Amino acid sequence: MTVTAALGVLISPLAFTAVLAAPVNPAPAPSVTFNGEVLATAYWGSTIYVGGDFTSVTSNGKSVGRSRLAAVDARTGALLPWNPGADARVTALTVDGGGVYAAGSFHKVNGVNRDNLAKISTSGAVQSTFKHSISGTPYAIAVGHGRVYLGGSITSVNGQERTRAAAFDANTGALDPNWRPHVNDIVRAVLVSADRVYLGGRFNAVNWLRGTGKVAAVDPARGEVDLGFWSHVTAMVHDLALDGGTLYAGIDGGGGRATAMDLAGNARWTITTDGDVQAVAVLDGTVYLGGHFDNVCRSANVGNKGVCLDGSDRRVKLAAVTTAGELLPWTANGNGSVGVNTLSANRDLGQLVAAGAYTAINGNPQRRFALFNLVSRPGFLDSGW
Repeated sequence: MTVTAALGVLISPLAFTAVLAAPVNPAPAPSVTFNGEVLATAYWGSTIYVGGDFTSVTSNGKSVGRSRLAAVDARTGALLPWNPGADARVTALTVDGGGVYAAGSFHKVNGVNRDNLAKISTSGAVQSTFKHSISGTPYAIAVGHGRVYLGGSITSVNGQERTRAAAFDANTGALDPNWRPHVNDIVRAVLVSADRVYLGGRFNAVNWLRGTGKVAAVDPARGEVDLGFWSHVTAMVHDLALDGGTLYAGIDGGGGRATAMDLAGNARWTITTDGDVQAVAVLDGTVYLGGHFDNVCRSANVGNKGVCLDGSDRRVKLAAVTTAGELLPWTANGNGSVGVNTLSANRDLGQLVAAGAYTAINGNPQRRFALFNLVSRPGFLDSGW
């Protein structure tokens, strides 16, 4: 998720900074591809950790076994040796200096029993912490404030009630007894800021309070609702991204939406699409949208199944807009139905990764993973523009 990328930027070990004046090159750079759906990506320095429902990776024309977890060199697009392996789907990833946190519907990682949540070292070893029994499926994970935050359809952890969200000590892995917001339906996105944890999803209320439907801000330590944020979103939120003083959300309902909000929850602009916006990322003044839309509508007026009634611009699974909400001519059209599940941006590299269930970008084969803007050597950015 985008929060992972943002945290990685703050403490990235890279020794240079690349600044782009334009959107990333819409032609993907050479990289690995995947034989199954990719659901999560997370940067840590120049490594991209990847999770999903794949069982192999194609690297340099050869198929290499990777069971639902893999790592890619962001500088070259090459497959890295990291290979812990999970026995079922990985739905979410986040990273900090202590390791990689993976969540999903798995029961084993690298042959070690782990129920839906695991902490893995950068060498691929499963850590002794984060061994829990979790009822429900996690869909989102984020790290910050000394905690790992988990969201999904969760109903309990280790037999203790948790309603769609839970937090753990990032070092010991212990379930946090104090952070337990009551969320009345599925959480799909978790984003950590300096003073808040944002939750997004299908829910109508957090802690039974009005103005907390679909997206809410809660306290990082106790999970109490931050009354300084009032939600005006009415359909399920798939993803959240934060850039400066603006919160961006990818939304479904009546086709799909992407909206920009101030930190009080007031909408600044909304983009309408003919399919769900499932992923959002911000890089150098450009907001990237991913999902299973085929068009960006020219108005909010939509018909059955989200059909744009006042005209549209063709953007298949990926689109780019300015931070003022203006659609850009950038075109990196995907294919298929599900499209793009996850977007991650790395400002140090000036790079965007888009992953999901598509098999082509702009008509060229590109199975489920695309790197936009490849760094070919330290200090050099080959944008291709």
